[in-house]
Amino acid sequence: MLEKGDLCPAFDKPTDNAGQISSEDLKGQRFVLYFYPRDDTPGCTKEAQAFRDLIADFKSLDVTILGVSKDSIAKHDKFKTKYDLPFTLISDEDGSLCEAFGVWVEKKNYGKTYMGIERSTFLIDSHGIIQEIWRKVRVPGHVEKVLEAAKAHA
Repeated sequence: MLEKGDLCPAFDKPTDNAGQISSEDLKGQRFVLYFYPRDDTPGCTKEAQAFRDLIADFKSLDVTILGVSKDSIAKHDKFKTKYDLPFTLISDEDGSLCEAFGVWVEKKNYGKTYMGIERSTFLIDSHGIIQEIWRKVRVPGHVEKVLEAAKAHA
């Protein structure tokens, strides 16, 4: 399980708009990696819209926002267009990034047990060190907490 002070796990993943991003590409940049269960579902949409609505504040701190789910590039492209999302969405269809960050977990819903993404956010500094971790995220007010942490670690 990753903790504050740990090095961000290395990754190289496809993104929306036929892109590609790796941890190497992000060296020297501060970034937020937020994991969410699925594109275009109520909680995930609210969270994406909250990051969208505060994107100027994050940019003013030189913090890049990156969303991650196991959805395909095609689903990411539709989601990004539908809600005018101004940040990159990473496709982790094989689940390796979710596994590396410890967010692929057993979940329970209406008495059923299944594996899924635990809504989690990581604030990572320009040296690739994890500054803050939020697990089992509740969407209301979350993005504001991430922004405050980004200010505190500026």
